[in-house]
Amino acid sequence: MILRLLVVACMLGTAVPCWGQAFPNRPIRLIVAFAPGGIADTIGRSVAQKMSEKLGQPVVVENRAGAGGLVAAKYVATAPPDGYTLLVTTTALAITANAPEGVNPVTELVPVAMAASTPTIFAVHGSVRSKDLMDFVRNEKAGRFTFATAGVGSAEHLAAEYVFHSVPGLEPIHIPYQGGAPVNTAIVSQQVDLGSTTFPTAIAFIGQKTIRVLAVASQKRMSLLPDVPTLAESGFPSFESASWIAFFAPARVPENVVRLLNDEVNAALKQTDVRDRLTTIGFETRTMSQTEFSEYIKADVAKWGNLIKTTGITPR
Repeated sequence: MILRLLVVACMLGTAVPCWGQAFPNRPIRLIVAFAPGGIADTIGRSVAQKMSEKLGQPVVVENRAGAGGLVAAKYVATAPPDGYTLLVTTTALAITANAPEGVNPVTELVPVAMAASTPTIFAVHGSVRSKDLMDFVRNEKAGRFTFATAGVGSAEHLAAEYVFHSVPGLEPIHIPYQGGAPVNTAIVSQQVDLGSTTFPTAIAFIGQKTIRVLAVASQKRMSLLPDVPTLAESGFPSFESASWIAFFAPARVPENVVRLLNDEVNAALKQTDVRDRLTTIGFETRTMSQTEFSEYIKADVAKWGNLIKTTGITPR
């Protein structure tokens, strides 16, 4: 009878001991959707180390960069639904979910845990003295200006297009670059008037005061930029744009395995050294329950879908 119950438990995919072995009983792989050394990689490796120490099993990081994160997302979506293969990716997943070739994080994956996020920032050369974003584009630039973003259809690009085309009389010209670093370099060298970028990629320039932030796309001010107004304070009270790093598993992974993984990722993020490391590079940890995170992702996919329709920008 006991043997029969164990067989049923294993067939149902639960995390209870099956043939005397509980989850996890072998290494877990974290598939990072971007290249080594990037933000997703940094956060993935920080969490992997803590999870490995806690679970007593190796948590191995593998980088599978390509197609704006889609290579890794498709790989994990087709992996066995056993909890041993996880995806570490960014907001790009929620944006490209609205494209025909995208991977839907709600139906093809299961959201496991949010790790950290940082709002989009609107930045200019350090010599600019405008008091806020609208003062700069309306008054100093008389409505005509160039703005840079990383690529086309990124969170930063969609946010900028939405904001600038919501204000009558503005004539923005978009200039895309291959990544956040070139965007920040373009701001510093004054090749563009403005950049829609992220704090972690610009942090060194901000510290050197060669880049000045005029607005953050969030509801509340950033703790690291307490004097910089939010877009909510600039006339966009319901709009937010954030770059997040999060963990996903293949669809149909057993619920209790997903909850266990959520607990372990959250526990890693609550470690002082991990939290301090993320804060230092401009991210805030955002621990959520698995249910909360699932609802967040559903809303985020819908939000970016609406922005894509509103702006007419196709992610690529």
